[in-house]
Amino acid sequence: MFSSSRIAIARKRRGLTLAELSERVGVSLQSLSNYETGRTDPGGETLASISAALDFPESFFRKPEVDLLPLDAVSFRARSKLAASPRDAALAASTLALELNEWIERRYKLPAAQLPTLGRLDPEPAADVLRTRWGLGDAPISNMVHLVESRGVRVFSLPPEFSDVDAFSFWQNGTPFIFLSTLKSPERGRFDVAHELGHLVLHGEERALYGPPAEKEANSFASAFLMPQDSVRSCVPDSPMPSQIVAAKGIWKVAAMALTYRLHDLEMLSDWHYRKACIELSKKGYRSTEHRGMPSREKSQLLEKVFSMAHGKGISTRQVADDLDVSVQELSSWIFGLVVTLRSGSGRTAPPVVSDKPRLSIVR
Repeated sequence: MFSSSRIAIARKRRGLTLAELSERVGVSLQSLSNYETGRTDPGGETLASISAALDFPESFFRKPEVDLLPLDAVSFRARSKLAASPRDAALAASTLALELNEWIERRYKLPAAQLPTLGRLDPEPAADVLRTRWGLGDAPISNMVHLVESRGVRVFSLPPEFSDVDAFSFWQNGTPFIFLSTLKSPERGRFDVAHELGHLVLHGEERALYGPPAEKEANSFASAFLMPQDSVRSCVPDSPMPSQIVAAKGIWKVAAMALTYRLHDLEMLSDWHYRKACIELSKKGYRSTEHRGMPSREKSQLLEKVFSMAHGKGISTRQVADDLDVSVQELSSWIFGLVVTLRSGSGRTAPPVVSDKPRLSIVR
């Protein structure tokens, strides 16, 4: 059995056009188009050439048909400015990662989704409501990835070659998903998680999922969720100096510019002080990096536990990749590089990381 849709997904995953794949494989453009649309099936030698060119095993193309995630279901940031090739490549990678999620869910009991629908609220009160429902109060959040995973959100990483694609999110069969770029600073990564959380709770069926208004709302939600008003007012004086902003940003593990924006939004910085602070922080490089920032970015606790437990049962990473008919490198690109993290010099599995509450419960 041959799966025509998987040629298209594998090609898009590699960022290739039909013409580019045609040149690599030595097959006519019309023939490749026929393979992708299911009009004809490739012969054995042709399939082997396609497999080699796309770096997917031949078995991948014999699995059941799979639909690429629809563009309208995904909250791409600045979607109108994103080129089709990296956008489709990211959609293809996330489509394949969903098969890993299915593999996990068949073997483990994962946290159920606990995200309310808050689309009728403005971003600031929506952030307050969610903090209250999750019992967070005004306390800084120790780890955003662990937090959303404990509430049923599945978090995966985007392959590092997708430098043009920011984080994105979507709902699939009642389960919320977030995909994160691994190329940003840890503080910006945390903000991305909060931003996508905003999309998930604010932008369901009631309102549009994408566009400048939705992006502005998601940013406002993220700012309020990470830096609650009462917490900021109690820790930062009015009209703070840039040095005070830099000293305070670590309380909430946010970027200096994000805290500056929040202070201006709360009218703790006047327009003049806000512009001056932005100029000074920009001169010191805070628009592109975070000096004295977090030592490392946040990763998935759920995935680390799953793979540690699987290894403990004698299921190797190679076996998981073989079950999914992908390479270990491909699998690693979806799971924050945990394939490497979970290996030790002796060949034994490293123990799962112990992190702050709330802890995830995975039952075999």
